[in-house]
Amino acid sequence: MSQLTHVAQTMLSELDGFSVEVDAARERADIILDRPPFNIISMAQRDQLRLVFESLDQDPAVRIIVLRARGEHFSSGGDIKGFLEATPEHVSQLAWNIAAPARCSKPVIAVNRGYCFGVGFEISLACDFRLVSNTTLYALPEQKLGQIPGSGGSARLQKMVGITRTKDVVMRSRRISGKQAYDWGVATECVADDQLESATDALVEELRKFSPLAQRTAKKLLNETEDATLTTAIDLEGHCYSRLRSSNDFREGVEAFHSKRAAKFNGT
Repeated sequence: MSQLTHVAQTMLSELDGFSVEVDAARERADIILDRPPFNIISMAQRDQLRLVFESLDQDPAVRIIVLRARGEHFSSGGDIKGFLEATPEHVSQLAWNIAAPARCSKPVIAVNRGYCFGVGFEISLACDFRLVSNTTLYALPEQKLGQIPGSGGSARLQKMVGITRTKDVVMRSRRISGKQAYDWGVATECVADDQLESATDALVEELRKFSPLAQRTAKKLLNETEDATLTTAIDLEGHCYSRLRSSNDFREGVEAFHSKRAAKFNGT
């Protein structure tokens, strides 16, 4: 009798255009786009990226996830031919797949250098932190193809920078530099290109020091209250605060503060 195989196992048996590295000692997982020179993201790769994020979210050895790329460009976008070949049902899942970093309960850092266009920009916008260099160029160039962003790019960008700037980027297929993205509040930090890796390492180590439980709670709260009224957001914040008060991590944090020592959180 043949054994049933979950579709995810088959889909992840050979990763398409990217690799995954887990450093258990540093509680870090790196998802690395690896289709040089421009790291074009295929349709199949989008499905796989979602599954990998979901898998790493369940991995107790991983605290922080880093999304980066090999070479001088993060990604010039998606496989154009793939859009014409994909079924309407498949195309309808594009935004869901690319939103995987946002749904992930753990902090996700996008490391962007060089071209970060189309879906490359969209998946970065779904991450919690975006580290850029002075070589970074962001763009949503779909208008040049007679299309619009289809994986959440225009919606997420508008939440961050407002309708005027988003129209400028989307309707003109305009490129914005890493420095401008930082000035607009899209990028978390902008550094010299040769400092991008060290800035990433520093952010990973900083995030590891906090309570995993408090970080998961903060991410979920902020994501879910983005569209809420101020009254609703404050109410939900209060409920989350109340639940954390009974956690071991909160007790450890308070005791460490009074003892003037570093806290040792365990995520409970």
